[in-house]
Amino acid sequence: MTPPLLADIEAAETESLGLYGGELVRFGPVWASFADPNLPVNVAWGFGSHSDGLDRHLDAVEAFFARHSLPSRLVLYSHFPAWEVLSLRGYRLERMLHVHARSLENLPQLTGVQVRASPPDEFAALSARAFGPGNGAMMARTAARPRTEFFAAELEGRPVSAAALSVFGRVAWLFSAATCLEFRGRGAQTALLAARLHAAKDAGALHAAVVTTPGSASERNVQRAGFVLAGARLTLVRDQSASTV
Repeated sequence: MTPPLLADIEAAETESLGLYGGELVRFGPVWASFADPNLPVNVAWGFGSHSDGLDRHLDAVEAFFARHSLPSRLVLYSHFPAWEVLSLRGYRLERMLHVHARSLENLPQLTGVQVRASPPDEFAALSARAFGPGNGAMMARTAARPRTEFFAAELEGRPVSAAALSVFGRVAWLFSAATCLEFRGRGAQTALLAARLHAAKDAGALHAAVVTTPGSASERNVQRAGFVLAGARLTLVRDQSASTV
């Protein structure tokens, strides 16, 4: 079974980003969200691999963010075809993540580290501690998402690592995984990866997808778990002084 196409993964994240709440507006195929001025989910997404009507959709997106006194920020995948249009409109690359995928056949075995379901309030507190200062509001909003399962891994009898999973049709989206600093390198993330892959298969998914920072320990973990590079996920932000072409 081959990994999902990048378009399938983007479609899964399109559903996922819509679960964070806040003001959610659609402009043709494109969605834009405003949740809180300081949260990274104030973005527009769903551009896919088509550029029909792109300028019109971008006009609407930029007006939406201007109404909230925010720069226009877009999430796109590397199969997007119209990068020159974005450059001309004053967009620059802010962040790039690697997109990894694998089928849900021949899954890694569950490890000896205990993994269990995590109540949303525990997940919010644990993941905020694991990701570090400044992440509390985002993790609380993540914990409030519908259609999401939360997991905790335990070491020395206490929860030290958290992660989340949502399934959208045939694609499982694995995200928000972090381990408390003093417990890193002891297999908690490996255990959470395996547990979520098995849970995704039990939920009927055929493939799993995850994004990681290039060259990070998380990327090495997912590669060891059988994921392969499928493309890139890019965040672009528009210079607020730029004029529309």
